[in-house]
Formats: sequence, C-alpha cells, structure tokens
Amino acid sequence: MVNTKISDIEIVEKLSQTIKDIKQEISKVIVGHEEIIDNLLVCLLSRGHCLLVGVPGLAKTLLIKTLAEVLDLKFSRIQFTPDLMPSDITGTEIIEEDPVTKKRDFRFIKGPIFANIILADEINRTPPKTQSALLEAMQEHKVTAAGITYKLEEPFFVLATQNPIEQEGTYPLPEAQLDRFMFNLWLTYPSFNEEVQIIKQTTSDYKPDLKKIINANEIIFFQDFITKVPVAENVIEFAVKFVGATRPSINGTEKFVKDWVSWGAGPRASQYLILAAKAKCVMEGRFTPTIDDVKTFLIPVLRHRIIPNFSALAEGIDSVEIIERIKSSGKFFE
Repeated sequence: MVNTKISDIEIVEKLSQTIKDIKQEISKVIVGHEEIIDNLLVCLLSRGHCLLVGVPGLAKTLLIKTLAEVLDLKFSRIQFTPDLMPSDITGTEIIEEDPVTKKRDFRFIKGPIFANIILADEINRTPPKTQSALLEAMQEHKVTAAGITYKLEEPFFVLATQNPIEQEGTYPLPEAQLDRFMFNLWLTYPSFNEEVQIIKQTTSDYKPDLKKIINANEIIFFQDFITKVPVAENVIEFAVKFVGATRPSINGTEKFVKDWVSWGAGPRASQYLILAAKAKCVMEGRFTPTIDDVKTFLIPVLRHRIIPNFSALAEGIDSVEIIERIKSSGKFFE
C-alpha cells in the first residue's frame, strides 16, 4: 500500500518504478506491443476506457488477462453476440424462497460487469440496446436494476475489442458512443523477430510466473494523484487549439478540414489529451507534461472522434491522415 504521507516527488518515483515493474511482468507473456501496453496503462491511470481494434490472433485477450493478473484486479470477459441481452451484462433478478419461512423474495444476481477490468469482446457484434447497457455503466460507474442502483467496484476499466474484417452482421458503434472511449488503439502484426519469439514461447512448455505488482487501492491512489498534476497554460491551449482545428465550422480551419470532415472532435477530446499527457509524464518520472506529451496521444484520442465525409472516403482519406495533415500544417501550434 502506498503511504499517503510521502511527498509528491516520492509518489512520482514510486509510480514510475511500479510502471517499469508492471511492464517487466507483462513482457514475460506478451511479446512486443510496447506502445499498446503503455497506452493501456495511461488509460487506466486516467480513468478512461479503451477500444482495441485488431485482426484475430494478435493476443488482445491474453494481453488484457495478463494485465489484470499483474495488477491484481478482478477480470471478466464478455463475449458479445447477436443474442446477448442487457441483463446478461448487468445482472438479473431471480425469485428465491427461504427454506424455513417459505417466503419468496427477489434477489439480484450480479452480472459480469461487476469486475475491475472488463473485456468486451467484439462489441460491434451485439445490438445497440445491449451495447448501450455496457456504455452506460462505463459512463456512470453504476448499474440500475428494478429501481435499485448498484455501484461498480473501482477501479473500473473497460477494454472493448473490434475485428476490422468480417463486418457483415455487425452493429457499428454510433459516434456518440465511440466518444465514451478515451483511446482507439489499433494492434498491428508482430515483427519477424517478435513472431519467432511468440512461436517459441507458445509451442513449448514455457509457463511464466507472474508477480502481482499493484492492487486496486494503490491504483485508485495513483489515479487521484494524476488529477493533481499541474499543467502549463500553453500545453492546455495547444490541446484545445488542435481539437478546434478538427472542426470544419470554426473560422480559420484549414481548407482540407472543411473539404473532408463532417464533424470534428468535441471538448472531451481536449480533456483526454491533457489527462493522458499528465499520466505519461508521471509514468516517466516527470512532474508536468509538455506539448510533446500531448502530441503522443493525438491519434489514439482523435482517430474515432473525427468523422470524414463522403468526399474524403471517396478519395481514401481517413481520420488518421487528417490528423497527420493538421500536425504538419503547423498553422495553429507553434
């Protein structure tokens, strides 16, 4: 347990070392994906949620399970299917009879949402009604059943996955629901050397012994500390200006944004950019974020918040290219 009376300098040093230990343990199981792991930890410390996009077989589930084990948190996996109902996620009431009095009463059986780390596998394969049940819990950190509200245990961290192929029969998340996710992370194929190492580990009797590095109370302490990290005015202004530059309706916006973007990012994007920058600097042993820290998270924060129009899609322009063009224009940010 972290001593709450230690100085801010000692807290930063403690968190920085803890992050190194966590990544060391995860590397016993997961080969590569260093940037993804960093971003997941940033998201957790920022009290955000993640959308992971990647083809099957890239160890998305294994990564999340390993993360939960190293963090000593309760893990729950929900496989989203077309017939999944909201109560399958949140829980349901059953009639229970007292064996002595024979009196019948309702009892709430908690669903898989009552865990610290939730893997929402293939979230786009279930209808909007069920998606909304999860997304409401993500936002409110509570579940209501039969008029009674149940608080979810903290920390509460949702990682939803999507398969970018086989889109037939899926229910794409609406933009308003995508906005609930702090990051949209795309997993790529491993390098040649990484894949060789993966094959060696997974086709042998290698069984890593994972240590539990941090617990729920310590994570909550560090999450609270992140919010207190000071940020310079120019760093906040950079984040707000960049997010504003994605909006085609704003005066002075680049012509390509007006030509290619239907809707730009909202204020939540600016909030997440600053929170992520705060978490990153403390994880690296620093005491205040820089503009470069904000730049690190432009794509994961904005990728799913910029809506390209038909003209952009017809020209093969996606949101990532629009972000890169805004970065290279430099008009608002120097």
